[in-house]
Amino acid sequence: MIDSKLVLITLLIKLGVAAAVSSALTRSTVFKNLLFCRRRTVSQTLGLLAWICIPLTLGVWVRVIVPNFLAADISFEAVIIVAVLLGSTPAMVAGALLALPAVLHREYLTLPFNLLVALIFGTYRAFVSEEDVWSFSPFVDLSMYRWIRRNLSRPRVDRQVLLLMLIMGMQLLRNWIGDMDPHHIFVLRTRSVPLLLAICVCAPMVVGIPLKIWNQIRIERKLEEQERLLLEARLDALQRQINPHFLFNTLNSIASLVRFRPEQARQLIVKLASILRVLLQDRDDLTPLREELQFADDYLAIEVTRFGADKLQVVKDIPAETLEILVPSMLLQPLIENSIKHGLEPRIGGGTITLRSRLQNEKLVVTVEDDGVGMSSDSETDPLPRRSSLLPSGTGVGMRNVRERMQVLCGPDAEFEIVSRPGRGTRVVLTIPLNHAQIDMTQDAETHNPEGRGPELRSSELRTSSSRFHESRSSDL
Repeated sequence: MIDSKLVLITLLIKLGVAAAVSSALTRSTVFKNLLFCRRRTVSQTLGLLAWICIPLTLGVWVRVIVPNFLAADISFEAVIIVAVLLGSTPAMVAGALLALPAVLHREYLTLPFNLLVALIFGTYRAFVSEEDVWSFSPFVDLSMYRWIRRNLSRPRVDRQVLLLMLIMGMQLLRNWIGDMDPHHIFVLRTRSVPLLLAICVCAPMVVGIPLKIWNQIRIERKLEEQERLLLEARLDALQRQINPHFLFNTLNSIASLVRFRPEQARQLIVKLASILRVLLQDRDDLTPLREELQFADDYLAIEVTRFGADKLQVVKDIPAETLEILVPSMLLQPLIENSIKHGLEPRIGGGTITLRSRLQNEKLVVTVEDDGVGMSSDSETDPLPRRSSLLPSGTGVGMRNVRERMQVLCGPDAEFEIVSRPGRGTRVVLTIPLNHAQIDMTQDAETHNPEGRGPELRSSELRTSSSRFHESRSSDL
C-alpha cells in the first residue's frame, strides 16, 4: 500500500506532468502540423506517435528506476488520448511502446491491459465525431452537471459523459487488477474509498488537459484559416467587382469618339477589354511589378481620355531592375484611382500623377503621388475612399485591401505610409521587403543595365506606347 499523502501528491503532480508535456509539444510546429492534419499518411501517423509516446515512455522508465517518483507514469491516460484521436491501431502501437519499460520491469499485465484500453477507446472513437472528442472537458463536475441538465428535459446518451464513465470505469478495473496481482501491473493502491474516488477522477482530468490545450491551438489555427479565406474573398471581390458607373462613363466616352475619332475609340475598347480580362481571370496573390504597371497603364489611358490630356498627366520613373519584383496583385490601381477621384477630380485644372519605384536596403519602395487638393486632417485619420470609380460605390475596400494584403503577403516589415498636404497633394509610399530570390534577380538586372535608368513617360508618351501595345494585341484578336 502507498501512503495516503503520497497518493494525493502523486495525483497533483500527474496533472502538472500532463499540462507540461502537452504544452511543450505545442511549441513544435511539426507536432501541430501532424496533429491537425486531416488526412495522415502512415509515416505521418508514426511521426505523431513518436512525438507523443517517446517522452511519456521515458516517464514510465523514470517511474520504474526512481523510487517514489510515480507521477511520471501517465501511460494509461496516454493510450486513451491516442485512441480517441487516432483510433485503435495507432493506440495499440502506442500502448505496446509505453508498456515496454514496465514489461522489462516484470509488470507483464501492463501490455495486455494497454491493448485492451486501445481497443475499447478506439471503438468509441469510431462512433463519435471529432468535435465530441475535442470538446471533452477535464472538469468532471461540469460534465455531470451538463448531463443532468440535458437529460431532465429529453433523456439521451451524452457521448462526453460516456467517455468520462469509460475512463473512470477502466481506472477502477485497473485498480482491481492491481489489488489482485500487485506485482505484475502498476497502480496507486489504496484501501481508502475517497482516495480511490480521487484516483478515478484524476484519470479523466489527465486525459482532458492535453485535449483542452491542443483544442485551443486548433481553434486558433481555424480562426487564422478563416481570416485568410476572408482576405482571399475580399481580394477576389476587389478583382472581380466592377462599378456600373465606371462602365457607363467609359462606354459614354467611346460613344462620343466613335464618329469623330474612331481610331481612338477602338483603342479605348481594347483597353477596356484588357481591364475586364484581368479582373475576371484568376490571378496569383503575387505578380511582377511589370504586370501591375501594364494594368495601371490601361486604366490611366481610359481616365486620360475621359478627363483630357490637358487635365490629367502621368509621370513614371520605374527603373528596369524593379520590373520583375513580385508585388501583391491589384496594388497600384486602387491608389491611382484614389488619387484621381479624391485628389485631381475636385481640382478644376486637373494635375499630375507620378509613379516611382526604387530599391532601397533590400526593399522595393513604390510611390504614387498626385498634386491634387490633398486631404484634410479628418480624412488623414481614415484615408479610405468612400466611392471608387472601378469598384462599386460604397465598398471602401481599395486602400484598406492594399494595406491588409501587404501585411499578409509581405510580412510585418511591409510599410504603408500616406503623407498629405491640403492644397498641395498626397503621396502614398509602399515599402515591400524582398526575398533572397528577388535580390539575386535584381542584381542580375543591374548587371545587364548598369546605368540603372528607367523610363520617365509623360501622358502623351504613355498613350503612344500603350496604343502600340494594344494594337498588336487587337490584331491577334
